[in-house]
Amino acid sequence: MKRAGLLALLIASTAVAIAAQGKPMSHDELVAAAKAEGKVVVYSITSRISNAAAAFEKAYGIKVEASNLKDGELIEKVTKEVGGGIQGADFVICQDSGRVFGQLISTGLLVNYVPETMKAAIPAAYQNPLVFQYINKVFIFNDEKTQDPVIKNVWELTEAKWKGKVQFKDPKMEGVNANFLTMLTSPEWSAKLDKAYQDLYGKKLKLTTKNAGYEWIKMFFQNGLVLGNSDTTISENIGIKGQPATTMGLFVFSKKRFDATKNLTLKAMTEVQPFTGFMYPAFLQLTKNAKNVNAAKLFIEFLLTKEGFAPWAKDVGAYSSNPAIPVNSDDFPMTFWTPRLVPENPKFIFENRADVEEFINNLS
Repeated sequence: MKRAGLLALLIASTAVAIAAQGKPMSHDELVAAAKAEGKVVVYSITSRISNAAAAFEKAYGIKVEASNLKDGELIEKVTKEVGGGIQGADFVICQDSGRVFGQLISTGLLVNYVPETMKAAIPAAYQNPLVFQYINKVFIFNDEKTQDPVIKNVWELTEAKWKGKVQFKDPKMEGVNANFLTMLTSPEWSAKLDKAYQDLYGKKLKLTTKNAGYEWIKMFFQNGLVLGNSDTTISENIGIKGQPATTMGLFVFSKKRFDATKNLTLKAMTEVQPFTGFMYPAFLQLTKNAKNVNAAKLFIEFLLTKEGFAPWAKDVGAYSSNPAIPVNSDDFPMTFWTPRLVPENPKFIFENRADVEEFINNLS
């Protein structure tokens, strides 16, 4: 999309957002307006919304209709419904920032809303689009044979010793994985990968592709990378005991919560150069044609509180945008993870992901 066209869309969507937010209300005023509506409809990419909905209903007596959708399904559903003037969700919890930015936010189908009570609590960098939480995927290995990290540099994963022993969810099946790979081709991360190669091998990287990001993707995939269809399945494949060789994967850190119940042996690595994984946001956004807009605003506010975030906070791997909400005692805070993980840049992803996907599709 041309920059001028993108700017025009952003200006238009900002105007829609201002109109949707309406006049500022106190918390009590918002509660009264929300109760008058009596209902709220939400589409979510996380199944834990059902537990949060139950807590919200108990707290305010407002009925919640919650649907759990995959990220691509949610994007397509909102595009058809809101774009077609069909009544559906009042707000969404969505991920896959590149597509959400390009297809839903910049086009004005979703509008940003930050609760008055949260404007001072949520860091400015997380307010537009409003981040609900961050999720991380990190390099995790089977630690039955050794407790020591099995790699120190991501280029080691392109070596023969790791051929066929690394698993990753197919990026065709999950947008955030495709986003991560796209980010590696950015000037910042390709430069970091270039330096990491020189640090490990003491020589310059010879390129056969556009940059070091593309080169690492090529070598990573061509080293027998095992593509799975589920992070849950991958975590079980990696963590099962009694394997003849140590295996590892790049999957959501939250899967470590199943170590005891599924008798798995998994350990995350935190000091891999130049990244130990990636992180991605889930956004809270009103729909342009929200019918129960005040109930949606109140539920958004609730989700940013300790009580509302409780269904996620009980496990590792979930990080509220509200710094006042502590992480699980077995986890590290966002300040620890941020410098170690590849973040998403929605605009870069929106403009470049198709090229990266085509590149991957053509790898032999």
